[in-house]
Amino acid sequence: MQSTRSLDQKPPAISLRAVNKFFASQQVLFDVDLQVQPGEVVVIIGPSGSGKSTLCRCINRLEAIDSGEIFLHGERLPEEGGALAKMRAKVGMVFQNFNLFAHRTAMQNVAMGPRKVLGMSRQDAEAWAMQLLDQVGLGHKGKAYPAELSGGQQQRVALARSLAMKPSVMLFDEPTSALDPEMVNEVLKVMVELARSGMTMVVVTHEMGFARSAADRIVFMDAGRIVESAPPEIFFSAPRSERARDFLSKVLAH
Repeated sequence: MQSTRSLDQKPPAISLRAVNKFFASQQVLFDVDLQVQPGEVVVIIGPSGSGKSTLCRCINRLEAIDSGEIFLHGERLPEEGGALAKMRAKVGMVFQNFNLFAHRTAMQNVAMGPRKVLGMSRQDAEAWAMQLLDQVGLGHKGKAYPAELSGGQQQRVALARSLAMKPSVMLFDEPTSALDPEMVNEVLKVMVELARSGMTMVVVTHEMGFARSAADRIVFMDAGRIVESAPPEIFFSAPRSERARDFLSKVLAH
């Protein structure tokens, strides 16, 4: 007889099993296994070229994997077609570059997905967009075009646009790396609030302060492999691997 706990237990929000990825003949991910629980904030760090961004992009098949399996909420991620598009809609993604439509206002950028994909009426989609712009501190910029916004504001609009699709998982690929230093904190502040709200998040970043304060778990990658995985208080104070110790000695010295 099964216990009540096992019956109530939800599957991982994200599960990667023995994922391998090549670019031409170069292997960039090696047998990666990773599970992210619902509501967990996992921050992926590591040196440039370690496979962090590729791993993030594989989770919703922006990059196809060569072998292995990926599951979202216990369902295997399809290779292509309508089933993949349907599951992708549950996964929000924020990139280094904001990719906003230059000829649409902030509000229109955010409202477009709910109208076209979720089937909301124009009125409902625009009200939802304004609610989300308020959430990211930009309710007063709804009528502004991207060119009229700072980089930090554009990235917050991009974040609101992802949230507009009501995702169950959010992926962030170096969301602050294209920003001027003074704009970084305004984006990280919104991300910290989102993490505290219980959103499942996978964040690739070089921002160690964010990793310390917002992550439930740090995943350290090097040369296409997960080297170690630990809560931030353990990882930053007593990393197990020589590679992680070397990495931290460099990034924390600055």
